Amino acid sequence: MTETKVPERTARLEEQLCFAVYQAGHAFTRMYRLALAELGLTYPQYLAMLVLWDGDGVTVKALGERLSLDSGTLTPLLKRLEAAGLIRRERSRQDERQVHLYLTDAGEALREKGACVPAAMGEAIGEIVNSDGRLLGDLKALREALLKASDHS
Repeated sequence: MTETKVPERTARLEEQLCFAVYQAGHAFTRMYRLALAELGLTYPQYLAMLVLWDGDGVTVKALGERLSLDSGTLTPLLKRLEAAGLIRRERSRQDERQVHLYLTDAGEALREKGACVPAAMGEAIGEIVNSDGRLLGDLKALREALLKASDHS
């Protein structure tokens, strides 16, 4: 008599790391939507503004690389920020293929209002994120491992 092999139990949805990350991402987006409503920014627009607040005059290409966004996603986002009067785009005089991004006075003024966003997020998260940066480091390591594994596929 041959023994029938019983398949191992498939992990339940709630036990999947990918689902926990997915749910956390949705919760982050929801909280950021609330925190950013007063600024009139979407989360991707906020990320772009963070880069510009960190260093005005970056190229569209450099911004896309920092945010991991392609030009098809980035261009409409930048057009909306420009229409809102927060940034201006200028072609490089040295290389017309390059477009630099600059904050307007309104975009610069929004920096001060935007300073409350990390505090609001910190208050919402509480003690889950340790001041030693361990969770942030773990998430970055997770991302790098997944990118490395997908590059080998």
